[in-house]
Amino acid sequence: MSISDDTRDRSTFHLGSRVGFLLIHGMGGTPVEMRYVANGLAAAGFTVSCCQLAGHCSTAERLIASTWRDWYASVEAAHDELRKHCDVIIAGGLSMGGILAANLALNRPDEVHGLAFYAPTLRFNGWAMPWYSQILRFIRPSRLKVSMTLSEREPYGLKDERIRGIVVQSMQGKDSSEAGLFCWPVRSLSEFNALCDQVRPRLGQIKTPALILHPREDDLADIDNAFHLQRHLGGRVDMVVLEDSYHIVTLDRQRQVVVERSVAFGNERARAHAGLLGAASLRRSETRTAAAAE
Repeated sequence: MSISDDTRDRSTFHLGSRVGFLLIHGMGGTPVEMRYVANGLAAAGFTVSCCQLAGHCSTAERLIASTWRDWYASVEAAHDELRKHCDVIIAGGLSMGGILAANLALNRPDEVHGLAFYAPTLRFNGWAMPWYSQILRFIRPSRLKVSMTLSEREPYGLKDERIRGIVVQSMQGKDSSEAGLFCWPVRSLSEFNALCDQVRPRLGQIKTPALILHPREDDLADIDNAFHLQRHLGGRVDMVVLEDSYHIVTLDRQRQVVVERSVAFGNERARAHAGLLGAASLRRSETRTAAAAE
């Protein structure tokens, strides 16, 4: 059964060229996580869609009531809408959002032309995670009603202390629509594990070229997550190791590096699929990008 949120949809959309980015936030997060990258890509001329996942931007109860299949249905719906405006689409996301993007590439290989992984997560095994979080990777969805939660802790995925303060203040408030929830329900973690079970064994089937940006000192998801993708994805992989960020790379100190590498990857994917775009459309896209760089 699909879960529909009764709150305002926080998804955002920027209309640009026929080359588009579909950006997906992480588990328990919000589209705000992707805002800086989305604005940078839009300024470079790309069309950008940041979708809100089902059950998110609301209460913990609504997140618990949603499943990974509901989250993925939100991604497919956003992809369908983006295809109305774009001939070339790069799907990407932060943390679990990247795994949802990979699942999209598995199910729609001819309609996803690139993958952008930002601190991709198959296991929450970073240095700041509590020891018992490693046990939680073995849980899977069941009929048992588990009310346990895994609280986030310092440094909350952010090395930049100023931004961390803003995010923590928002998380501790009553409105979860901006920074997301202050904790992860264990039942949602079980759904995340089930999603990874679907994607991990099939990574070799993904031939779509990919960009991976992962922090060396990720507090929530060790860089081994990125190395696993690099080794097992079936297509070409460009990997960038970030030296001055924690998990939320789309907001942290090297967020501009994330934008620049994403723009370059988008332009490369556009050139690779010039036949889909047409020469005139490709020239317009490159002109916008050059103007934005200036």
